[in-house]
Amino acid sequence: MTFTERELGYLRSQPLARIATVDAGGQPDNAAVGFRVEPGGTILVGGMRNTRTRKWQNVEAGANRVALIVDDLVSTRPWRPRGIRIYGTAVAVHTEGQFGPGAYLRITPTISWSWGIEPAEDRRFRPHRSVHTAGTS
Repeated sequence: MTFTERELGYLRSQPLARIATVDAGGQPDNAAVGFRVEPGGTILVGGMRNTRTRKWQNVEAGANRVALIVDDLVSTRPWRPRGIRIYGTAVAVHTEGQFGPGAYLRITPTISWSWGIEPAEDRRFRPHRSVHTAGTS
């Protein structure tokens, strides 16, 4: 299974995500990042001076398991959050990305959960879970 068309549309409409990584000593780090969904469903994460960031250093040091979350509020009354949480593996790459040529983390999703994106007939909170297959969007 992969991202649904609605999930892909949502991801492509959002400019900002937060990525969580862990260093060799087990210290978590969370950072706001720009991102782009690539053909095939991988996610390219960039930022200013990316090679100097904790997220880059953690992945380069071998801690390649990451979590990425993209979310927003449709409204506060009624309360209608929506978003996607993605677990995956990251590799440090130098490529052409959303910020031009440079250093990026490429995330291959392994599992994701979305909420508020897929319609629920009864209007109840119904998260959508996907197990991702490499090479599909």
